[in-house]
Amino acid sequence: MPKMRFYLRVTFVVAVALLFLHRTSAFAQNNPLITVDENGNGTLLFPGGSPIPTHGLLAPDPGPGGLATVLTYNLLGPPSLVAGDVLLTDAGLLGDVIRFNPAGTGNPAYPASLLFYSDNVDGVDALGDTLGPPRTFYTNTVIIPELGNELNNGAIYTPRAGQPGFVAGFNVTYDLISDGTGVPEPASITLLGFGLAGLLIAKRKKLSSNSAE
Repeated sequence: MPKMRFYLRVTFVVAVALLFLHRTSAFAQNNPLITVDENGNGTLLFPGGSPIPTHGLLAPDPGPGGLATVLTYNLLGPPSLVAGDVLLTDAGLLGDVIRFNPAGTGNPAYPASLLFYSDNVDGVDALGDTLGPPRTFYTNTVIIPELGNELNNGAIYTPRAGQPGFVAGFNVTYDLISDGTGVPEPASITLLGFGLAGLLIAKRKKLSSNSAE
């Protein structure tokens, strides 16, 4: 009888471990990285996959107080995108505004979108530069600081449940580039990955060589 209990206990522990690993793996697959810049260049990247290029287009903003021409990225259909505005600050002052409009905003055919309101403090030099922020903000807002200097700045944003840009079932992260230098092409991202892998292999060989000596 004790032997039977032992087997049942081991079987239960193994089953729980397998379930945990399955859920952890599934969760990891639901961590997309969406990268956009103020010149209409973007990528959508799922773990283990290849970057999917996406391009922003100038279009009217049907959200509250939206301007007539705003750089708009189609987020390829998440049905539960949370509406709201992410306010990027620079030295405490409002800079860029990243707006999330759910599918159906303004009209049934409107796709779930990310809108890039880029400030024009340093002049109109990017596709996303607007005359100003939206005339009215969503009631759902988040304030985050921009990081970096004027030539290389932006923000990394991972919304929690209920925050602007959150998508149920996904742990999405947004890489918001506001310096206008552009998002690396998918080929460049792949080459960067190979380069890092090569450095790691070389480092391991060196360590192995030193250990052998």
